[in-house]
Amino acid sequence: MNHLFLYGPLGTGKSTIGRLLARNLKLPFIDLDRVIETKAGMSIPQIMERQGEPAFRNLETSVLKETVGHAFSVTTPAQDKVIALGGGALLLNENRTFVESNGKVVFLMAELHTLLKRLNTDSEKRPLLAGDLREKLSSLLATRGEHYNSFALRVKVDGKSIEENAHRAQVALGRHHLSAMGEYDVIVGQIDSLSYSNSIIVTDENVAKFHAEKISSLKTRVITIPAGEAYKNLETVSYLWKSFLENGLDRKSTVVALGGGVVGDLAGFAASTYMRGINWVGMPTTLLSMVDSSLGGKTGFDLPEGKNLIGSFYPPKLVLADPSLLLTLTERELRSGMAEVVKHGVISDPELLSLCSRGLGWVKDHLEEIVKRAMAVKIKIIEKDPYEKGIRAKLNLGHTIGHAVELVSKFKLRHGEAIAIGMAAEARYAARVGLATHGLVEAIAETISALGLPIRIPDEMPRDEIILAMRVDKKKSAKSIRFALPVEIGRVELVDVTDLEDVLD
Repeated sequence: MNHLFLYGPLGTGKSTIGRLLARNLKLPFIDLDRVIETKAGMSIPQIMERQGEPAFRNLETSVLKETVGHAFSVTTPAQDKVIALGGGALLLNENRTFVESNGKVVFLMAELHTLLKRLNTDSEKRPLLAGDLREKLSSLLATRGEHYNSFALRVKVDGKSIEENAHRAQVALGRHHLSAMGEYDVIVGQIDSLSYSNSIIVTDENVAKFHAEKISSLKTRVITIPAGEAYKNLETVSYLWKSFLENGLDRKSTVVALGGGVVGDLAGFAASTYMRGINWVGMPTTLLSMVDSSLGGKTGFDLPEGKNLIGSFYPPKLVLADPSLLLTLTERELRSGMAEVVKHGVISDPELLSLCSRGLGWVKDHLEEIVKRAMAVKIKIIEKDPYEKGIRAKLNLGHTIGHAVELVSKFKLRHGEAIAIGMAAEARYAARVGLATHGLVEAIAETISALGLPIRIPDEMPRDEIILAMRVDKKKSAKSIRFALPVEIGRVELVDVTDLEDVLD
């Protein structure tokens, strides 16, 4: 179980935000204070007045353990829950240890003036704040300050709507429920086991080498394919189909894609077409796949003429991203993945771009935060436009030039290296046509460079071949090619370009 607990001072909106968070994630919601009142047959102020705070805390501990462990009957499948806790529920070490062993805690915080404004309009009596509200609340916050400051996952609720705060809680938790293209969860967390019957893992030689222990612990059959973009072709897909058949997979089976974007694309496509479609689960092992390719349900393979020319929209049943798997990546592979993170920052998250500008050293120490924030940008876009009919095309920032550069390099450039080049080139073009300022170009280039990624097309690379590759790329149209061009940090516009030579500098 991985329950989601909301905790914080009175007035931070734990119950209100919790209900919306539960609705967004399609999970049950429990307000612990309301459960306590139901069990006691009286309100919390009455419990405090008649029995005192120590008795209330004992009841709180009892109800907490009962609620988390036995909220569902034997006829109802156990599942994660969103649970709003009282403002002092975790003061007891016993409670905190219990909660943290059963899920994740997001601490909601707010400035004193925000809490006072909310509590002044709250008609409910709060025993611990009886008397001068400002004085009592200030004293309570000071007393609990060290305790409150000890929680790592934090969301500041001041000046934000309930919807914004619920979304920010999801980002902090690394948990999303997607529904625009089939229902599935995306979770940032540790991979401990597989609970799918008749499942099979598809991985590649590199992942099998670096994560042999993890694969062994999952206790299921394994199909290993050659590593690299060069093997993202129909021959490998055919090999997967035959392997599925030889291993007895049927329509109730599950394919688990454990690897980077190539493994995910190939295993997902093979699953989408085997017996007219069987379930699959994505377990990305690279930064690039965690924040980009594992999300959105795109699957497919390459033709000699271009990347991803054959494919399908076929979402997985689950995406489970374990940031600890990134620790085995080479520095070059990690840098490559950061190109997509930068792209997401430019598109929709200025703070994420600022974090990227701190360089690869900082990134290595904050991989989980990077994954959560970058992942959230793509999820928000693909939920609005699952089949790339409109705004999802913004995710192509850097890719129109980048895919072509990657192909012309014969994949000597990593995907992220090529996308970094494409992003910088497209930013420069946006400035030349008056869409962006030179300050924006510099901000993007400096961030890319701070991560050790390239910003220029190699001099020896033939420009005519790049242009030809762009015309063949899957995003082509009859007379022009649509580019996603940066206008400012947090905003990208779709622009049709007819003269491709103008884009390359």
